[in-house]
Amino acid sequence: MKKIIILIPVFNDWESLKKLILEINENIEIFKNIIFECLIINDSSTIKQPKLIIPSNLKFLEILNMNENRGHARCNAFGMRYVIQNKKFDYLIVMDGDGEDRPSEIKDLVNTILEKPLVSVVAKRIKRSEGFFFQFLYQAHKLITIIFTGKNINFGNYSILTNEDVNKLHSKASLWSSFSGTVKNNLYPLNEINSTRGLRYFGPSQMSLFNLLIHSFSIIAVFKYQVFLRSTIFIIILAYLNSSLGNFSIFLQTLLVAFNFLIFLVSQREKETDLINSYKNLKNKTIITH
Repeated sequence: MKKIIILIPVFNDWESLKKLILEINENIEIFKNIIFECLIINDSSTIKQPKLIIPSNLKFLEILNMNENRGHARCNAFGMRYVIQNKKFDYLIVMDGDGEDRPSEIKDLVNTILEKPLVSVVAKRIKRSEGFFFQFLYQAHKLITIIFTGKNINFGNYSILTNEDVNKLHSKASLWSSFSGTVKNNLYPLNEINSTRGLRYFGPSQMSLFNLLIHSFSIIAVFKYQVFLRSTIFIIILAYLNSSLGNFSIFLQTLLVAFNFLIFLVSQREKETDLINSYKNLKNKTIITH
């Protein structure tokens, strides 16, 4: 019998998590021959954890409580290392805990990976629910990523990974900074499902503009060597065009240098030592069973 672990980071958003678990339970009911467990990474929440009740279709609910808040990406990285080192499983689902990763799409993820059991599956965003400004920034991010890395990264965290692929990723330094960038850089081939980003269950998004920019740069920084190479080519071309473009060419070259400097700074978030030692941030754990 196959076992699937669902990995969900949470910071303070306990009401959303309670609703999410119930909706997950409804959507996994059809898979009678699969064991589902849920692993919650409590990222040092400041709001007291309410009593969580495990629903009928989840065999096991485990909550890992962290000492220090380190952010969403690092919770995923720690969680992936934890399951490799402590769990037996066939597949790992990674998803957000606020409702934006819709539980109804778990069925599509699982059915797709059952068709090709050795190929991990990502949820490709075909429709988003955010406002115009956020969607404009997202499209700009995708365009810049394609230009400087040659990669079309049209998915976030929501995915189902094979045990082999989790094992392949769990020690990559870039995982400490960017999940989707690391997946794109290390896993091939990848299957995908079409995904519509859902609405948050409760409250506004906790993603500030600054954190959104860091998130974008973190993805691009996974491919920093491609970025540096392509930028060098662009700068050489612009240097040849100095006579015709004048100050505009110099402006673009300066912009490219500044962009590469920012990518270099963000790439310093990729710390293999911190990833390997992330277990030291585990405070305690709670296990809930039937």
